[in-house]
Amino acid sequence: MKELIFATHNKHKSEEIRDILKGSYRILNLEELGYFEPLPEDQDTLEGNASRKAWHTYRALERDCFADDTGLEVECLVGGPGVYSARYAAMSGEQLNHETASEANIRKLLKTMEGETLRKARFRTVICLIMNRREHLFEGIVTGKITKEKRGEKGFGYDPVFIPEGFQLTFAEMSLDEKNRISHRARAIQNLVDFLQNHTRQ
Repeated sequence: MKELIFATHNKHKSEEIRDILKGSYRILNLEELGYFEPLPEDQDTLEGNASRKAWHTYRALERDCFADDTGLEVECLVGGPGVYSARYAAMSGEQLNHETASEANIRKLLKTMEGETLRKARFRTVICLIMNRREHLFEGIVTGKITKEKRGEKGFGYDPVFIPEGFQLTFAEMSLDEKNRISHRARAIQNLVDFLQNHTRQ
């Protein structure tokens, strides 16, 4: 089985991508490779952050790899929090760990949107693959809306407050398999896999 290095320390993302690929590739995250250094996320676009993390990992490990960055883009917030989604609440200076950060981000989002009737939003994932010292970008988008309260215990991040278009459940109320059939990350990963399969046939 072919190996792919996923430049992340996030076990939830690793689990999602492994489920999406269904054994097509052996995914290794950074902690499984014994690499615990934090990844730089200092760019002002999802594309920039994905590229920065991928090149950082490529240079550190000297192996082909991919990285992703995901943002929740809310229409009434003019596309925010966007690239700052993961650190939305922490931008006020509050120190948070990964789990409490997700809760704080949701609280801030719902508070900011109180009384707002226009709740359209989208999740967007950008993947950057570094292969043979060349960069390739892939995108996945799912549109939907923001709920007025948390619903569901599954998933992570903003999943409890996002209902994808055409569904009644939030991502956090869906099984991992259900979510991965339609999610932004699944669509970006599929574009990555299509590229890898075409690349292999050439």
